[in-house]
Amino acid sequence: MTLLPTPRGTLTADRPLADLTWLRVGGPADWLFQPADRDDLAAFLAALPAEVPVFPMGVGSNLIVRDGGIRGVVIRLGRGFNDVTIEGDRVIAGAAALDAHVARRAAEAGRDLTFLRTIPGSIGGAIRMNAGCYGSYIADHLIEAEVVARDGAVLTLTPDELQFDYRHSHLPEGWVLTRASFRAEAGDPAALVARMQDQLARRDATQPTRDRSAGSTFRNPAGFSSTGRADDVHDLKAWKLIEEAGLRGHRLGGAQMSEKHPNFLINTGDASAAELEALGELVRARVRAMAGLDLTWEVIRVGEPAYSDAPAA
Repeated sequence: MTLLPTPRGTLTADRPLADLTWLRVGGPADWLFQPADRDDLAAFLAALPAEVPVFPMGVGSNLIVRDGGIRGVVIRLGRGFNDVTIEGDRVIAGAAALDAHVARRAAEAGRDLTFLRTIPGSIGGAIRMNAGCYGSYIADHLIEAEVVARDGAVLTLTPDELQFDYRHSHLPEGWVLTRASFRAEAGDPAALVARMQDQLARRDATQPTRDRSAGSTFRNPAGFSSTGRADDVHDLKAWKLIEEAGLRGHRLGGAQMSEKHPNFLINTGDASAAELEALGELVRARVRAMAGLDLTWEVIRVGEPAYSDAPAA
């Protein structure tokens, strides 16, 4: 049995993960590590045997953990990584800070990061996924990101080094984002707050915000530039393709494609991770047969299945 380092933070064996994800599904992690601070994280990774897998986990807003759980160490950042400060036109946020909280704090200081307000999750996940909304992406605002590499080295990465694509960054496996600095334009605080309230109203009118979901299930099958911006020439919408395939509201066990927005995969109450993933794959197969297009998962799926047979469609 592999011996793990003894950190100052909390290290829990065989920790169930379902309650840490928005979809409320998934088996246990071999180990869940919640570091006390950056130095604790760096020392732990430096001493952790290289063969032990590491999976950084945010608030689980864009994640399906399979029913068999995750082998290795899951790292979840907490209070020591959620501070937000404003220095001139820079907004500096810990990786565990919620996107919505960063948007609000910036607006209070007269700085515009309003696009983050309706993006579920934390800053670390937003950087990893080059999150975007209303025509703005993380790649448009990021100045630099602090990371702890798998070997424990603390590094500062530029946007060029992260190589942002549409809904993607090229961050090596096992590296943990800890802090980031963004450039934000000036704006009137009251106007910024009003804009965010309007964004929330529009989101709530079109998305199943009261259901258990993980946000958009599939990426829009559009072209994209190196900055991560969608290419208007191929502006196809995943929800439209799913609807045209007749799958709005389609159910598989406790999993359902939302009636309100067909690109949202929801847990109606008792879904397993296997049912959610199988329904997503059914959607992909139907859209492929209908339109000849392969939908790409935007929701991250990790871990091992509890059994080999997928639920019947």
